[in-house]
Amino acid sequence: MGMKYIKLLGITLGVIVVNIVLFSPGFIGLNIGGSAFSTAFGITFLLASVLVLIYSVYSVNAKTPAAVPVKQIQTHDDYVNALQYYKKVKALEADISLALNQLDRIARKKYKLVGVLTQRFDPSELSYKKFMSTVQAVENVFYLNLKSILNRLGAFDESEFKSLSGSKASHLPPELLQERKQIYNEYLTFTKNSLATNEEILLKLDKLLLEISRLDSFEAGDIEKMPCMQEIDLLINQTKYYKN
Repeated sequence: MGMKYIKLLGITLGVIVVNIVLFSPGFIGLNIGGSAFSTAFGITFLLASVLVLIYSVYSVNAKTPAAVPVKQIQTHDDYVNALQYYKKVKALEADISLALNQLDRIARKKYKLVGVLTQRFDPSELSYKKFMSTVQAVENVFYLNLKSILNRLGAFDESEFKSLSGSKASHLPPELLQERKQIYNEYLTFTKNSLATNEEILLKLDKLLLEISRLDSFEAGDIEKMPCMQEIDLLINQTKYYKN
């Protein structure tokens, strides 16, 4: 995304420099309002400059970015960019919007949790380390779900999916058509189920934040007994045999 705008900036600067050279008295010195030729050429070049800039802006915004290889995804922004690629797929639009919303929310919730824990504990304390270890573990599950979604979407063929409800679909044997529909429904169902799990994770982080804020004092040994911590641990353990 950044390279696109760097390219656009370069084109804009190039147009500006050429216009300065053409119209500056110290260089070529074209004068609109001077001779007929100078006026005609100057106006034509200004219009051409505007058209070049409009086309450049359109090209930058209209060009679809390449899908980010899942194995290269590491950071929060990598996940955002990878999901953005599928946002224009009509069948996935709502799910991708939800996934992007969830990414924004988990970043904000973790920021709040770290802030509350830092206020209540010293980072060297066992209580702080226990809480942060659990938060990090459930965050890993969250991103694992997104990576699994992206792995499956990499095999999702939008044109094939659309053809299942078009005129071409009527030429297929009913059994074959049903089987194909089932395959693509599995893509959509898996995506929705994974997002539902991530929504559960976000809810549990909200509960954890609330439970921490309610407690006046507690020992490190009491952390495992907190209802929300037990729920989060259960969710993490359920992913032990999860396959990407």
